[in-house]
Amino acid sequence: MVYGDIGTSVLYAMKEVFGSGHVPFTPDNIYGILSIFFWTLTVIVSIKYVVLILRADNHGEGGLVAMLALASQAVKDKPQLRGVLLTVGIFGTCLFYGDGVITPAISVLGAMEGLEVISPTFKQYVVPLTLVILFCLFWVQKKGTAGIGKFFGPITLVWFTVLALLGVVHIATNPQILWAISPHYALGFIWANPGITFIILGAVVLCVTGAEALYADLGHFGKKPIRLAWFSVVMPALVLNYFGQGALLLKNPEAVKNPFYLMAPDWALIPLLVLATLAAVIASQALITGAFSVTKQVIQLGYLPRLNILHTSVREAGQIYIPFVNWGLFVAIVLAVVMFKTSGNLAAAYGIAVTTDMLITTILTFYVVRYGWKYPLWLCVVATGWFFVVDFAFFASNLLKLFAGGWFPLMIGGAIFTLMLTWKQGRRMLAVKQKEDALDLKSFLDAVFVSPPTRVEGTAVFLTSDKGTVPNALLHNLKHNKVLHEKNLFVTWRSHEVPWIGMSKRVEVEALGHHCWQVVLHYGFKNDPDVPAALEQMKNRGCEMDPMTTSYFLSRDTVVPTLGEGMAPWREKLFAQMHHNASGAADFLNLPTNSVVELGSKIEI
Repeated sequence: MVYGDIGTSVLYAMKEVFGSGHVPFTPDNIYGILSIFFWTLTVIVSIKYVVLILRADNHGEGGLVAMLALASQAVKDKPQLRGVLLTVGIFGTCLFYGDGVITPAISVLGAMEGLEVISPTFKQYVVPLTLVILFCLFWVQKKGTAGIGKFFGPITLVWFTVLALLGVVHIATNPQILWAISPHYALGFIWANPGITFIILGAVVLCVTGAEALYADLGHFGKKPIRLAWFSVVMPALVLNYFGQGALLLKNPEAVKNPFYLMAPDWALIPLLVLATLAAVIASQALITGAFSVTKQVIQLGYLPRLNILHTSVREAGQIYIPFVNWGLFVAIVLAVVMFKTSGNLAAAYGIAVTTDMLITTILTFYVVRYGWKYPLWLCVVATGWFFVVDFAFFASNLLKLFAGGWFPLMIGGAIFTLMLTWKQGRRMLAVKQKEDALDLKSFLDAVFVSPPTRVEGTAVFLTSDKGTVPNALLHNLKHNKVLHEKNLFVTWRSHEVPWIGMSKRVEVEALGHHCWQVVLHYGFKNDPDVPAALEQMKNRGCEMDPMTTSYFLSRDTVVPTLGEGMAPWREKLFAQMHHNASGAADFLNLPTNSVVELGSKIEI
């Protein structure tokens, strides 16, 4: 399941390398390209990701956000460097959304292009059928994947088995093709054709798209199953299939128009098309689920406003659905399919997002290995420097395709990056403004209880962004209702750069006297915030809470942009709009809807 994306690369990778017209059809060239494919898979996936990167787990979690958290923690005593790494890492996270747009589009298009092999008259149906399949895929997201997810593993296993069988059949007609495993064929091709090699690296990298996914899914499956699956099933199947395509091209160069489907006999084309479509849907599902997960993590790290997050399973906390992300991705994917029309055209757009993320992962890994794991500098440079050179070569090659489609994922990533930085900076400005106007909580309570207001039964929970300051909701409650509850909790919610924080470390309590408590709740970026569940621990801290007599008071602030210092006017307006459209804190913090009181105010920034 982890390798759904990389498993569908066989649909278009070889076709793009030889279909580009840069590589003449000669036996030496076919051997050279196959050798480059094999060693690209070995160096980037086997050695870099499966052996090295999987070691960089953040409390068992993986992915670019987890790596970013590890790197920022490793250099926390270097604030300027930490700021740069956070910016670079967040930009890489934004490019993941570009990848999330291209992968479903190119995978399903690549599968549907098998219709052209069955009959050229079907070519006109490729794009419409692709859009129909993608619409169905995004429409079922709200129902969750628990029902169909149990079939993903077996279907993907069948897919890799078929890939291997197709390859073996053609390798049997020319067993000498296996000699292409020798690195001297790759080195010979590079030495003889340095310019062509640089150009085609942008297509070769398609064979490793999806490598980031195996790291991102570390928390779901663990290192051992991911490594075992790669070395025992996935890599052998991919190598056999690519070498089978090479054997086919040696025998029939005209098969370059679609070497994958032309490997199959005529009777198997339709079943293979159906299986390829299912594999493409599973690969797309992995990216969609990943987009939901990354969005939730980024929200909790404070780089995006709260969004409506729905849980689609009562047993699996990680199965979530975010309507805004779901349909935003769908619209972008439809644009990609309609604009580019073929997997070949989309291939030009694909590599640049993937290689940029690979490069960023390598950079972050250096800081984790050097400052987090405390390895010697020379060893860190050797360990990550080689991968940096390889990743940079692929990245530089893909820059050649910037105007041929590479701009598309960069545009998506750049737009999301602008939103994230605007939200982060806007929240910082808002916090500064609130702090300027805030009152010290302890001093305020001391003054209030000199001549205390009427106390009413029950518990009031005041949610506040800053510990130790008086919530606006409390001021409004005293001003308008002129009462104070029997018990009062001032609760601050904090997210940390670790994936999980257990319940034993969830609640931090300070007694303020007069049956008032300052409470800080700690969450990791993969925890689901649940304030009522966390506050149940107050029973052991001298505060018995009855859900029927507990009220949650929130401040709903309206941001008013003004001229002056801060962000550019258009960014302040954008932040105000994002703040206005953010989903309610009550839903995000899982507060009971019939116990929430919201009191609003205006804040100028």
